[in-house]
Amino acid sequence: MFHKEGYKIIIVTFILVISGTVLVDNFVTIDWLRLALKLVLLVFLILILQFFRNPKRHTQPNEKQVVSPVDGKVVVIEEVFEKEFFNEKRLQVSVFMSPINVHVTRYPIGGKVIFSKYHPGKYLVAWHPKASEENERTTVVVENKTYGQVLYRQIAGALAKRIVNYAKVDDTATQGADSGFIKFGSRVDLFLPLDTNIKVKLNQKVKGGESIIAETNE
Repeated sequence: MFHKEGYKIIIVTFILVISGTVLVDNFVTIDWLRLALKLVLLVFLILILQFFRNPKRHTQPNEKQVVSPVDGKVVVIEEVFEKEFFNEKRLQVSVFMSPINVHVTRYPIGGKVIFSKYHPGKYLVAWHPKASEENERTTVVVENKTYGQVLYRQIAGALAKRIVNYAKVDDTATQGADSGFIKFGSRVDLFLPLDTNIKVKLNQKVKGGESIIAETNE
């Protein structure tokens, strides 16, 4: 299954690969070079298909837990001052996605969307310290009665040129459901209450909609 955000790019890629194969067959006479060029086209097609894949995830809804919004590796766990929405200290957990990861963004908790804002910006590498404040990004806050308010921020990377965010204020968020997409390399930051119980470690690989990032201490 492929994400709807990739349909146009996949179709264009198929056309380019087929056209390229025809050109190689007609104009390249050296056998090894013809084979090599066809392999390059095939690898390119496979990479595009892999990037836009949208595997089904089996989220176990739990209002006391925060699930990872994306696939990737945990690169930040620290206490920070979140100044866009909370204006107070929060625990930040950041997940970095390489180009080979699934790039679907999923709701980390269920509840009501109370804030959603897009920010145009730069395209610094996703792990850059200032990427969270200077890169193209979206900020979404979801609230439920049990866990409280959770902010997640989609951040474009050096390769990402478009962030897609489906979350709108007053929407009902379903934990683990599709809330957006980031095209080509990026990261997502979570901002959680200080008294939350973090369930992941640095450099741990996580799966969107399934891996437990944190849970309440109650």
